[in-house]
Amino acid sequence: MANINNKLRCRTVYAFAREMYPKTIKHDISYGTAGFRTRATDLSYVMYRMGLLAVLRARYKNAVIGVMITASHNPEPDNGVKLVDPMGEMLEQSWEKWATKIANVTDDKLENVINDIIAEYNIENMNDRPEIVIGKDTRPSSLHLSKAVIDGVLAMGGKPVDYGIVTTPQLHYFVVCKNTRRAYGQPTEDGYYKKLTNAFKKVRGQNFNNGNYVNRVLYDGANGVGAKKIKYLKEGLEGSLIVDMYNDEIIGSGKLNYLCGADFVKSQQKFPTGLPQDPNVRCCSVDGDADRIVYYYLDENKKFHLMDGDRIATLIAGFLKEVLEKTGISLKLGLVQTAYANGASTDYITNELKVPVACVPTGVKHLHHKALSYDIGVYFEANGHGTVVFKNSAKEKLRTALETNNLSDEQKHATERLINIIDIINETVGDAISDMLLVETILHYRGWDIKDWEKAYTDLPNKLLKVTVQDRTVITTTDAERKCVTPEGLQAEIDAIVAKYPKGRSFVRPSGTEDVVRVYAEASTSQDCDKLAAEVAKKVFELAGGTGNPPEIPQ
Repeated sequence: MANINNKLRCRTVYAFAREMYPKTIKHDISYGTAGFRTRATDLSYVMYRMGLLAVLRARYKNAVIGVMITASHNPEPDNGVKLVDPMGEMLEQSWEKWATKIANVTDDKLENVINDIIAEYNIENMNDRPEIVIGKDTRPSSLHLSKAVIDGVLAMGGKPVDYGIVTTPQLHYFVVCKNTRRAYGQPTEDGYYKKLTNAFKKVRGQNFNNGNYVNRVLYDGANGVGAKKIKYLKEGLEGSLIVDMYNDEIIGSGKLNYLCGADFVKSQQKFPTGLPQDPNVRCCSVDGDADRIVYYYLDENKKFHLMDGDRIATLIAGFLKEVLEKTGISLKLGLVQTAYANGASTDYITNELKVPVACVPTGVKHLHHKALSYDIGVYFEANGHGTVVFKNSAKEKLRTALETNNLSDEQKHATERLINIIDIINETVGDAISDMLLVETILHYRGWDIKDWEKAYTDLPNKLLKVTVQDRTVITTTDAERKCVTPEGLQAEIDAIVAKYPKGRSFVRPSGTEDVVRVYAEASTSQDCDKLAAEVAKKVFELAGGTGNPPEIPQ
């Protein structure tokens, strides 16, 4: 009977693919760190097939799997999709190849790939109806693309649970809530808001301002889902934090991420459109799916100051270390960065905070995995994507310490604070809204305004360039992407160039999405940094098959 059902299901899968979601795009597409991401008009068949894959993954893991439809900080005409594993992680790396394969196979061979996956993982429970939770951002294309995912889930015999328009971190949160039988929280939007705001208000108390800290922040919603959802959060905050909203035009405005949002602010190093530019006012920007956040301000001379993911990470790590020491409880705290982290932040963490630092390859999956090796792991990319993860054993140790009543008043207060802090954090993935509440909690605790925060250390000037090449795969790296292995001789050339500049550092790595090589450089002065970046870029152009015009070195 099972074989008969499987044959009927495969016929349904093929019929849907052929009649409703045929593969019309000839070029292949690859599943990367951000899942699939391209023009929305090219994605219907990919979405359908990701619905199929999600059900297979759910049967294999015997768990709820998530599907998020978003292109994050990309322009509005783009879209994308990524699968969310049972504990909120990105899709397991070994399954990325299957995502790529099932997306690119011809319609008539789709059944073969499905059977290959079933055989590879010995999936026997093909008659189960696992839940697949589905979310989407505010792009106009997301509605019909989510219908394709739902049809894929139904064709494979799964049960789609459509959450509609949600932030990417909310979708991750729902998946974990369902797979932990609600131990992590209620798998609803209301449950998400209540968990965060209740914990935030407990920690903040009745004194909303403290020292130089004022409980008001200007919030750039990137005209996306983060703008839509912050409105509900504001209600739950009940005035404990005043969030002034900007760039909150939502669906179909054509303004999603346009001249605004975290990626724009980080890459352009300037204010987003629409925000008042008053001096020394704390501002923050999220991206189109609200999983990144950066802070910034203008000083009295209208100079722009950015508090990116490195600054957020050091703020959080320093705070957690201080509170943890006050508890008297022994837990291992660590911070994880990528090669893009500013060298000054790494020096500050290592030499001033004395918190262990690990460097991993670019990509959230690498950061998250390494952070899990600590009792308390802080990870952030410089672009503002990051969070804090706590081992279950660490949480239990904190709760047990409270229950024993062997703590001094200071230790008890610090332990209660840390437990409440855990509930402010969305541990599943970088979450702009959760991270904003955590930053505001720490600034309030310290009595700091944004200028006080910035005084911790001075960033080294840094620059990121792109070199267009014929084939980016000629560049291979090691040591968390900080050293170039091929082409032969390139790393020696980079080392010789770097040696000419005080506090110089540079590395190159191939892009994960386009045929370009990314060149990062930093040095003690802006002029040296510009020259260093250009010299390295020119050497990459010469040795890695650059196309177009070679980079010019400033005089």
